[in-house]
Amino acid sequence: MFRRREPVPFAFVAEADRFRSNVTPPPRRRASAAQIAGRCLLGLTIVAGLVGSLILGMPALAITHSPTQTQQASHGH
Repeated sequence: MFRRREPVPFAFVAEADRFRSNVTPPPRRRASAAQIAGRCLLGLTIVAGLVGSLILGMPALAITHSPTQTQQASHGH
């Protein structure tokens, strides 16, 4: 096995955590009124779809005990 005789410089890794840039990022652009309205409309559409699917799906999830089902079960025995 070969062994390196020179030390490996890991100082740059320690310095990378402390490095602070003096370049400021550009300011964020403000969203236009059309973009804000589009985002609101998209959010309302998604919420309306979820609520609508819940309303339409509730009858299918409800457990109903009709008298015909109980009579058929009792006559089967």
